[in-house]
Amino acid sequence: MMKDLVEFIVKALVDHPSQVSISEIEGEKTTVIELRVAAEDLGKVIGRQGRTARSIRTLLTAAATKIGKRAVLEILE
Repeated sequence: MMKDLVEFIVKALVDHPSQVSISEIEGEKTTVIELRVAAEDLGKVIGRQGRTARSIRTLLTAAATKIGKRAVLEILE
């Protein structure tokens, strides 16, 4: 569910949605979501001073809290 949420948001932001790659590493209470995008789309996902990335993380945290988990988004280059 959380992976799908991040994928939906990020694919709407980038110019190359086919190059969006998301992997999910699930632990007992914490889920780590690793996000890779095309190099030219990295700025769009991070945003000015990290605002877009912070917003995505806020939405992810809200969704994870609703199901009683914790989620961390890592944006990889």
